[in-house]
Amino acid sequence: MSTRFQRTADKSLNQKHAKILKTCLDRLENKYCADCKKKDPRWASWNLGIFVCITCSGTHRSMGTHISRVKSVDLDTWTPEQVENMVLWGNTKANLYWEANLENKRPPESNMDSWIRRKYEMKNWVKSREIPDPRTLGEQNSGDSVGLLI
Repeated sequence: MSTRFQRTADKSLNQKHAKILKTCLDRLENKYCADCKKKDPRWASWNLGIFVCITCSGTHRSMGTHISRVKSVDLDTWTPEQVENMVLWGNTKANLYWEANLENKRPPESNMDSWIRRKYEMKNWVKSREIPDPRTLGEQNSGDSVGLLI
């Protein structure tokens, strides 16, 4: 059984994380699913640092946690490390890495499951086999809300 102090601290931390995630989702780059580009994603693959729609989240879940770790932005509890990874990455930086060698940046309207698997499981279009530090990708500064974590 947890103490009243622990429950209050947990609630406070969860509220803080929810606020940070909302700030991330308010950024233009994260207003659309990182994979199918549908509006208003409410799910995230926290280890990949991307926001996805409910349909794409199902594909991510089916790939296994060794590839993608999915959480609801609204319903799940987040750890500081998970939130920090979302702040550091975001959809634009993640796609700079995962879609670096993809000629047509628009995913196919059909067979998204296969396309997502080729993107993350088979790493068909990655920049390099080594996942980079997100701070080294692109000009955009996705780390502006990192200070909120501390």
